[in-house]
Amino acid sequence: MTLKPSEFILNEDGSVYHLNLSPKQLATTVITVGDPDRVSHVTKHFDNIEHTVHKREFHTQTGTFKGKRISVISTGIGTDNIDIVFNELDALVNIDFETRKVKEKLTSLDIIRIGTSGSIQSDIPIDSFLASETAVGFDSLLHFYKSESIQDKVFSEALKNHLQFSKDHGSPYVVNASSELLSHFNDSNYFKGTTVTNCGFYGPQGRVLRLPLSNPSLNDNMASFNHSGKKITNLEMETAGIYGLSKLLGHRALSLNAIVANRATGEFSKNPTETVEKLIVNALDRIAAI
Repeated sequence: MTLKPSEFILNEDGSVYHLNLSPKQLATTVITVGDPDRVSHVTKHFDNIEHTVHKREFHTQTGTFKGKRISVISTGIGTDNIDIVFNELDALVNIDFETRKVKEKLTSLDIIRIGTSGSIQSDIPIDSFLASETAVGFDSLLHFYKSESIQDKVFSEALKNHLQFSKDHGSPYVVNASSELLSHFNDSNYFKGTTVTNCGFYGPQGRVLRLPLSNPSLNDNMASFNHSGKKITNLEMETAGIYGLSKLLGHRALSLNAIVANRATGEFSKNPTETVEKLIVNALDRIAAI
């Protein structure tokens, strides 16, 4: 099937619409970050940079680190942007830009998120690292795709029952990380946990400034949840979308979190930039070995 111009949109120079990338400019190992400025915080460690492009919140640099070709791309905040970035990343390797058809031989990407997050468990301290074994999406993105086969419905139902989740909030979806990628971060440097992806930073994560919450006890209820030994450990805004779309598209994904806040104790890191830098350095060495 030939994809219509309204569905698979290319720029005048032949690059994919939002990311402004051409297929040759993308490596098969991709690091995602939220903040466009954080891209250069990663690539300053590279041996060289071969390509740079910046369009809207999507900033990409491709180069090599210890001989491994890697692309670093900013997604912005939220799973709405993840929907754009991950569909276009997949298009860059699995759609023929000349014929506008899906390739017969598909390519699998390794995609590692390096981002910040807040713990909801008091024993996961600020300035620590956490690798997300499982992600729970409160954002509904995956429900717009045929995704039943990759969701952990038992986990989802148990969580809904525990939280007494309102129908107005929709149904959370649950997806696991790539076990292969996770195995490279399976040591005491990283907590392992279940990450909730929220659709906002304030109310959806239980923060109150001037607006009252519809469910003020949501975070406490999430912190007390336990499903077959798995607890909800931290909150952020992209991981579930990353895991869901990656699994559907045949890519391997892992989310690495710098814990800069602890919601249970009310603490925030005194130097979050330093914590993120330490995570970048640690992660790059491991990614280079994959």
